[in-house]
Amino acid sequence: MKKIILPAILLVLLALLTACGGGEESNADSKSIKLGGTAGPYSDMLNEAFKPALEEKGYDVEIVEFSDYIQPNNALDNGDLDANLFQHSIYLENFSKENGMDLTGLITVPTAPMGIYSNEFNSIEEIKDGATIAIPNDPVNAARTFLVLQDHGLITLDPAAEELTVSEKDIAENTKNLVFQPIEAGGLPRAVESSDLAAVPGNFALAAEMDLLDALVLEDMPDQYRNLVAVKTENKDTQLAKDLVEIVESPEFEALIDSDFEGFGKPEWMESR
Repeated sequence: MKKIILPAILLVLLALLTACGGGEESNADSKSIKLGGTAGPYSDMLNEAFKPALEEKGYDVEIVEFSDYIQPNNALDNGDLDANLFQHSIYLENFSKENGMDLTGLITVPTAPMGIYSNEFNSIEEIKDGATIAIPNDPVNAARTFLVLQDHGLITLDPAAEELTVSEKDIAENTKNLVFQPIEAGGLPRAVESSDLAAVPGNFALAAEMDLLDALVLEDMPDQYRNLVAVKTENKDTQLAKDLVEIVESPEFEALIDSDFEGFGKPEWMESR
């Protein structure tokens, strides 16, 4: 009898262990992740492009929306998010340094460019001498504005100035004698009504339901100003990080940008392939 019972018990135990092992593998296959972005075009991009593609790869995806530029990185740093999409590399580097965080950008994505908008003029050529232009009052977006104005011949900047940090004091020539009116970036869409011109960053333009293609000119954006997918540095080589990069590099992702995010400027790596 003992000879019969002992093998039977061993078979039962082996079956239980096998079942347990199968359950663990199943749990590993259903990967729950959270991605965060600011409300507007980048949370839309997460929902329309990233979420479906990740779900095809077996992830259970939750998109978390934020209304400011502080909490998405705090949530990433403390582990409440697995990745976020809302910021460019300059902001990421400065924020990480100032707050003692170790965050890394994985890949840049197509980004809504800054535009020069006007209800007064229909083209850059029509701008009159002494026109007022509302510009962002933060240094990063102000520098972007001055580069756009220089690209279209409205000002000339000191060639010795650092491009990414240029300010009004670096203007060597103001061809149209533009009058600059620095204001909070969030108020720039409304400034189109009160100023002759307004330099509006793309995310604020879209949040105000402006059409990017209504701008007199759109920014030829340096890649440092394009938004990127960010993770904690310790997670930059994980399978999730690899999958996020693969999604952005896919033809399907670019096709969706072309159809649903009209006017977004593509990063150099995407334009050159």
